[in-house]
Amino acid sequence: MVMPTSFRPYSPDQSFLLPPSPRDWLAEGHLVYFVSDTVDALDLSRFYRPYEGDGRRNQPFDPRMMVKVLLYAYATGTFSSRKIARKLGEDVAYRVLAAENFPSHRTVCEFRQLHLAAFGDLFVQVVHIAREAGLVKLGGLAVDGSKVKANASKRKAMSYGRMLAQEKRLREEIAALTARAEATDAAEDAELGPDVRGDELPQELQRREQRLAAIRAAKVRLEARQADADRKKGRSEGDDRRSPRGGRPFKREFGVPPERAQDNFTDPESRIMKTTAGYDQCYNGQIAVDEDSQLIVATGLTNNATDIAQLIPLLDGVKANLGSSPQDLLADAGYRSEEVFNALEARGIEGYISQGKRCPDAARLPASARMVQKLDTEHGKKRYRRRKAIVEPVFGWIKAVLGFRRFSFRGERKARQEWALVCLAVDLKRFHILQAPA
Repeated sequence: MVMPTSFRPYSPDQSFLLPPSPRDWLAEGHLVYFVSDTVDALDLSRFYRPYEGDGRRNQPFDPRMMVKVLLYAYATGTFSSRKIARKLGEDVAYRVLAAENFPSHRTVCEFRQLHLAAFGDLFVQVVHIAREAGLVKLGGLAVDGSKVKANASKRKAMSYGRMLAQEKRLREEIAALTARAEATDAAEDAELGPDVRGDELPQELQRREQRLAAIRAAKVRLEARQADADRKKGRSEGDDRRSPRGGRPFKREFGVPPERAQDNFTDPESRIMKTTAGYDQCYNGQIAVDEDSQLIVATGLTNNATDIAQLIPLLDGVKANLGSSPQDLLADAGYRSEEVFNALEARGIEGYISQGKRCPDAARLPASARMVQKLDTEHGKKRYRRRKAIVEPVFGWIKAVLGFRRFSFRGERKARQEWALVCLAVDLKRFHILQAPA
């Protein structure tokens, strides 16, 4: 006799498919609970302040809920406000955090824009909590930078040389169109009367004039940046290209950029930078990572492709966030300079910073020579080798695991604030792993 197969019950039309609490669907140690409990322990007064006493009739969503949703979204690699809003209706983890609140994608976007700077405060608070929990010891610190795409296309950039050519061409076209329009107006006035006019030529002129205005504004930005760079070299306006220190004269007039210098029309504050995939419109995101915990303890961001000027500000950030400095610091050759080495010695921080292929002259660069000697020792080599294992995996988590490779906001200030939000999300995820029972 053949026995019939018995299947597990399946009744999709029954009234209660979900358990009494959606929390029962998630494992006890789920990241959602850690994010929720951590946010509940943070000071969110800066998020609530904009809503105090405004007398609005419509009730806004609770900032505490919105912060939890955004932090969990970033920690799990969801950065689009539309995708976040969709997950609030489809994903159990999001529904647990939102507690049956369903803000629209526009609400999510506006909340993030309004409070972007406040997430930097939360980053510092989480670093404090990790320090109090004994996870951050600041025995060793590794710093590094990575290029992250700006919210702008490199195709929307133009070189200074091309701007000059385009400006000349547009001026000539506008002059020709203006003459043509005046001739057409005169002919139409004679034929139809002064009250009739065509619209095609003015629209054509307007498009070119708008393009010309954009190019001229970009030229002004490039020339202002070049003038600032020239002043830092000791130049002044009207110097006739003569070097104040003697030697060869300067190739260009004061404030005149090289022809290859570029400016981007979409995000003028971003810069073309070399990445592993070629050249792209980017910002340079900086992190300082604690050796023992691999938690990010300070962040930075610049539109300069080089790292050399970022090390001391990162150390200042660590001191501001934690009230103390690391015992030693590991960094690659991008941060090397005599000024940096002198600053580390003055602060009592043992630095292990690669010199690359440089062989500094001990008489002219004594601090650099001392760094070479230190790195030539067995202990120095061993300490420097630790750098890759400390900081580079963190960039791997940001770019490969979370998938954060492009900023959502334009402008250096907002990009810096979003970078702090990304680093906060990574720290929460790492903190959750470190706190998990063995």
